[in-house]
Amino acid sequence: MEKLHTSGFARAVDKLAVSSEPGLSNAQLMLTNHDLKPVEPERRQWGAWNFVGFWIADSFNINTWMISSSMIVGGLSWWQSWLCVWFGYLIAAVFICLTGRIGATYHISFPVVSRASFGVWGSLWPVFNRAAMACIWYGVQAWIGGECVTIMIRAIWSNYENLPNGLPVSSGTNTRDFLSFFLFWLCSLPAIWFPVHKIRHLFTVKAYFVPVAGFVYFIWAIVKAHGIGPIIHQPNTIHGSDLAWAMVKGIMSSIANFATLIVNDPDFARFARKPRDALWSQLITIPVGFAVTSFIGIIVSSSSNVIYGQPIWNPLSLLSNFLIGASSGERFGVFVIATAFALAQLGTNIAANSVSAGTDMTALLPRYLNIRRGGYICAAVGLAMCPWNLLSSSNQFTVYLSAYSVFLSSIAGVILSDYYFVRKGFYQIKDLYSARKESPYYFWFGFHWRGYFAYIAGILINIVGFVGAIGRKVPIGAQYIYDVNFFCGFIVASGSYYLLCRFFPIPATSDRWNEVGDEILDVHVAYDASEVSDEENATGSDHKSDGLGVRERKTAAGL
Repeated sequence: MEKLHTSGFARAVDKLAVSSEPGLSNAQLMLTNHDLKPVEPERRQWGAWNFVGFWIADSFNINTWMISSSMIVGGLSWWQSWLCVWFGYLIAAVFICLTGRIGATYHISFPVVSRASFGVWGSLWPVFNRAAMACIWYGVQAWIGGECVTIMIRAIWSNYENLPNGLPVSSGTNTRDFLSFFLFWLCSLPAIWFPVHKIRHLFTVKAYFVPVAGFVYFIWAIVKAHGIGPIIHQPNTIHGSDLAWAMVKGIMSSIANFATLIVNDPDFARFARKPRDALWSQLITIPVGFAVTSFIGIIVSSSSNVIYGQPIWNPLSLLSNFLIGASSGERFGVFVIATAFALAQLGTNIAANSVSAGTDMTALLPRYLNIRRGGYICAAVGLAMCPWNLLSSSNQFTVYLSAYSVFLSSIAGVILSDYYFVRKGFYQIKDLYSARKESPYYFWFGFHWRGYFAYIAGILINIVGFVGAIGRKVPIGAQYIYDVNFFCGFIVASGSYYLLCRFFPIPATSDRWNEVGDEILDVHVAYDASEVSDEENATGSDHKSDGLGVRERKTAAGL
């Protein structure tokens, strides 16, 4: 055994290990490192305006432009589409604030939050689930960013459009598109290096530059269409119940666009200086920012019908058409707007995918992975997966990717039900990093069967409709349920979890609302790291369970 510890391989492996608190057991080394611990006060640097800048920056992306445009394709008028956007993103903002409050209060990330409701080991499945999807979406979003790079280069060098192809047909792409994708992917790598509490500066720059470019694009399209009149007078093409269900689908598509961010908002909110900084800033900025962006997308995309006689709903395709017969000034304008779109894609990819995947991978292998390393693994997977094949396949795999996000509603339902209704805001922080059987979050061999039962129930209510969404024939009732998939999954999962915990009580809950996270300054999770009792360490105070209505912690083995 001594030889093993002193071998060159063992020393090399030890060098790969990330920094962690001394005195941790082997089990705890699988549960914590610096990036998983509660954020200490000096790293809590996100104020309210940082969250405002973050969401303004995130709202200006290609997906947001195209969601509202797709509603018009489905038969809605411009104002009906915009109304759906307002309702959808307002609802999404409420969910964002609910999950974000957990992170902002206890300064912990989504993987740690999920341990309370799924168990210290059971949380690894929803964490892996989220990480895998983040890696796939990173590649897809980077490919779209490559399309922005193509337009940028074409605006400077028009012959780039006809760049000779040296790749075989079987590759699924060509030299020009792959080169643009690789350039975007390569230029994204430096942004992954910075810690999350400092990456806010990228979103601040994006919040100033991208909206300005978006408004320029907006005005330019209106001028080309000779005014806004012909655009806004286009009526809806469907009526009656078809119109009503189209609006429901429009609202749900806006919420689905936020499904991943709803789950992983604690990854960013944990860096808030105080919980209030992550409340009103997000609740107001999300619906306003995304509604304004969607309005610009609606008008710009609708203008293509006036300019070219056919609707062009992809803003990049429309921008590419602006290069036809363009003057040098117009080519410069296209370059600036395409650059803004590329920056928008970069920010969205970092926020929704890179940081999320990095945080999740940290929880999967905390001994050797931190957020930075996880982010680079996510980028490598995004490159290796050849995302152009997903976007060009005829088996509706991209529909599957979009629809799959609604399954995250079950995870959100379990977590929010656990925090707000079952535990009433009370966490014993140190025990979230404990693998001892006595831990209230250990449950049954580290798995919480109530959480998994509710999670599966939330999936099952949507599974038939999901099959229909990827091309199979299913009953009409299942389609209607799937049209409101996020609500169905969330309500069933959260309701099931609450009822199970009522009939089969769990430990470490409170009889009244009892958030104690703001009292935490620096948590030491090693079993022998402090002489302070578990409960004192969780709250940072001398509170007693009798005084705060906290139920006595019970041994969770077998629960």
